[in-house]
Amino acid sequence: MAHDPFPDEHAGAGEAPAVRIPVQAVKGRGVASRMAHRFSTDQRDAFDDGWDAREPGVGNAPLPVRTEVIWEDARSALTRNDSPDIFFSHSVNPYRGCEHGCVYCYARATHSYLGMSPGLDFETRIIAKRNVAALLRAELSRPGHQPSVINIGSATDCYQPVERELRLTRALVEVLGEARHPFSLITKSSGVERDLDLIAPLAADRLAAVYVTITTLDAKLARILEPRAAAPHRRLRTLRALADAGVPVGVSVAPQIPFITEDMEQVLAAAREAGATRAFYTVIRLPWEVDPLMREWLQLHYPDRAARVMARIQDLHGLDDAARARGRAYDSAHATRMSGTGLWGELLRQRFDKACARLGYHRERFELDLSQYRPALARGQGALF
Repeated sequence: MAHDPFPDEHAGAGEAPAVRIPVQAVKGRGVASRMAHRFSTDQRDAFDDGWDAREPGVGNAPLPVRTEVIWEDARSALTRNDSPDIFFSHSVNPYRGCEHGCVYCYARATHSYLGMSPGLDFETRIIAKRNVAALLRAELSRPGHQPSVINIGSATDCYQPVERELRLTRALVEVLGEARHPFSLITKSSGVERDLDLIAPLAADRLAAVYVTITTLDAKLARILEPRAAAPHRRLRTLRALADAGVPVGVSVAPQIPFITEDMEQVLAAAREAGATRAFYTVIRLPWEVDPLMREWLQLHYPDRAARVMARIQDLHGLDDAARARGRAYDSAHATRMSGTGLWGELLRQRFDKACARLGYHRERFELDLSQYRPALARGQGALF
């Protein structure tokens, strides 16, 4: 249940008013509440009972929320994808949840399956799959495994802050390298530079490619939209470092949010100058609980344009009057969910196409070499040929 960002007073006859606590932005976090997930049987609203539970000396500012890492023994590493609008058929994610805290993240809703909030829990309760590299090695070693480009980080940023210490992504890259198995990864973090010693030699053999997401060049916007991801200028430096090391690099200008992210062309130009040769974009998607979380964020940060933004998002997803009346803001149809539809979708497509043509971006994906894969190498055995 979404929390109203504005105070609401209720009182019966002779009763003291129970004042609901207005939701406030939490410094360093993307969302402001632990919104109940869709499987929850309880719905709660915070209210002021007269006792000040806030930290002394900071007025009404919410207490900081710490990050908790929860270890998990996963049952499998590879996830198969059969969606026709996604360019990879297999992915591996070393974490569940993401400390970057991007408010728009479509993966937030997956925390509901863990009995956790897609709100603050998604970005503060990080599930780390400690056995993911061993599982991947076993799955790549199977005689029946058919190689296809594996994407790292499709539902969580594989280089989010906890990776500095846990090094689960590095372990995955090591396994893929040993098996000579092609992979791509996508990130908003400069942490990928740490693993250039592994990635660059594989890229030279057409076994690795990297995509960096740059949603906007506006540092102030990025600070509230993606609070713990690398700053936009830092991501551009990461693109340059990757390109200089010979790694094929592309830029993801995603998601496009009407009247919020308005500098697509400038992002594409800066990324091209930094060394990106491929580009793609998607429009914002608001499945399940991500919808009320986005509405809450808009009311906190852009109340003057919140209704207009949501109306344009509904336009992008081609929602009719009946769907809008039910409060829907997303259509999961594969044909349009990534690129949008209608007038607004077409305008985005034209802007992107013209900018890419002017800047000299290649439109096809990086072609990686599947023929080098050797299951015996994944098992730690030598190869005869």
